[in-house]
Amino acid sequence: MESDVLDGFERTTCTALGATRDVWRSGSGPCVIVITELPGITPRVVAFARQVADRGMTVVLPHLFGVDGREPTSPYVLGSLMRSCVSREFTVLATGRSSPVVAWLRELARQEHARCGGPGVGVVGMCFTGGFALAMMADAPVVAPVLSQPSLPFAIGARRARDLGCSIGELAAVRAKVADGAELLGLRFTGDRAVPPARFDALRRELGDGFIAVELDSSPGNPYGHRAGAHSVLTEDLVDRPGAPTMAALEQVLGFLAAKLGVTGGR
Repeated sequence: MESDVLDGFERTTCTALGATRDVWRSGSGPCVIVITELPGITPRVVAFARQVADRGMTVVLPHLFGVDGREPTSPYVLGSLMRSCVSREFTVLATGRSSPVVAWLRELARQEHARCGGPGVGVVGMCFTGGFALAMMADAPVVAPVLSQPSLPFAIGARRARDLGCSIGELAAVRAKVADGAELLGLRFTGDRAVPPARFDALRRELGDGFIAVELDSSPGNPYGHRAGAHSVLTEDLVDRPGAPTMAALEQVLGFLAAKLGVTGGR
């Protein structure tokens, strides 16, 4: 299964903070860490990663959950969600703090920056891990953070809906970097209940013009064919045809990563 989907990727490991995890890598140039959405490193996550590598960057896929390369069937997604919700590594309901696994990901970012060079590291978080790019930015060499449908903590109630999945101290560190010119890119579908408008409103309020919001119309009867429950902007709900808003969003993400990492061209 994984041998076909991840063909051309090198499988290595990263040890940090007492934990060793599998890491898949491809390409060359400055590093972009793609943190997979639930249920794991699916074929469409890998397809996105290949496009990052094709733009002249090293793409790194850390294994956090699931079976690498497996298709996202409904039972598989549900099982992965249930296991992740009870894992101590992920903060799914508590507000005002980041998930414990973010500390490991920061160490990964430091190691990859030392390995690949460049001005820093890009990070793309998706869904369950969408907000990790924000929290990582606080204390790691992250210069190109992308928050794609950031879903934690689960938006149950108004307080959680506007929570950003990081601590006061982490947010203060991010604001300081934004004041020095750093930017963050965020993506969501307008009808996505997992990523309510209040969360993006909070990002705008806290980060001002440093937060670049990309919100794609998924309202009933929208002219783009986005389904009512559209969620995964860069993968499962990507409409792959010329002129589609999701294709424009994908291009904006790739351009943002390349520009922040000082990459031109690509193979």
